[in-house]
Amino acid sequence: MLTFTIRRLVLAVPTLLFISLVIFLLLQLAPGDPMAQVPLTVPPEVKQQMREALGLGQPIHIQYIKWIKQFFWIEPLNGIDALFGTSLAEGQLRVISWQTRSPVIDIVIQRLPQTLWVVGVAYVVGILIALPIGIISAYRQYSIFDQAGTFITMIGFSVPPFFSGVLVIVIFSVQLGWFPSIYDTMHVVDDWASFKVQIWQMFLPVMVLALQITSQISRFMRASMLDNLSHDYVRTARAKGLSEASVVLVHVLRNSMIPVVTVIALGVPSIFGGAIITEQVFKVNGIGQLLITAIQANDLPMVQTLTFIFAILIVLFNLIADVLYGLLDPRIRYD
Repeated sequence: MLTFTIRRLVLAVPTLLFISLVIFLLLQLAPGDPMAQVPLTVPPEVKQQMREALGLGQPIHIQYIKWIKQFFWIEPLNGIDALFGTSLAEGQLRVISWQTRSPVIDIVIQRLPQTLWVVGVAYVVGILIALPIGIISAYRQYSIFDQAGTFITMIGFSVPPFFSGVLVIVIFSVQLGWFPSIYDTMHVVDDWASFKVQIWQMFLPVMVLALQITSQISRFMRASMLDNLSHDYVRTARAKGLSEASVVLVHVLRNSMIPVVTVIALGVPSIFGGAIITEQVFKVNGIGQLLITAIQANDLPMVQTLTFIFAILIVLFNLIADVLYGLLDPRIRYD
């Protein structure tokens, strides 16, 4: 397993470099000029100096190498400086946002807590609800619980968040007045009272996202459980006198989790990517909204950095899913 993990990490390097090149070249083809929003009163020579400061006057391959160096070398050094008070990256030019003229990573770190509060909690809640629903629905196939679960999950999977988000706002915020319709990103949690306020304002966006996550994962869990319940080893375990709980929750569940782990692991990068539509509906000032504003402002450094971070997370959690396969099923060996 260790050899496989090291080999995959080594292979991930050229994969990520190729992905970064594709992202960079595609965004270079995007129309627009970052200097278009500069006031007309700025002299042309000043605009030219601003272009050179942003690296716009250099050849494409030089810009790409410069961005890769900044992302993989200068930014980690700045992180070390911030943690340990060193000066390893002093004087080095970081990845600068064209829109805010500030380091991209600093803006991402500022927005990340808001995304984790909403999307991260919704993902955990969705998993905790989806797994029991999928297990019980498969074990009691065609029962009232299974039919009700299938109906609810199909609705949750079919209804888009821009509709369900507006619907819950109209019902629970406008009509009933139970929850706030706009997420207060300036709220600080420093005691129990402020924590309860945070939970209260998170409820609606978390409910909308958790419904979608639950719908997806519970269907995979049900289908995987149904497939394993019909195998010979289940009848053998029952013939040996094992309890029904041991058969279902130990033998069947462990084998059924293998495909579900893939869905869960590949969904984790979406936590850091933010729920773009839901964040827009509830005015959550997170990573998803940051990406939208960067696209609208033609902020290429911000867009390509965020996109590349998502790609890194997808490659990383693919590796984690493969490692978990070996832990769930002893028959799977990579060495």
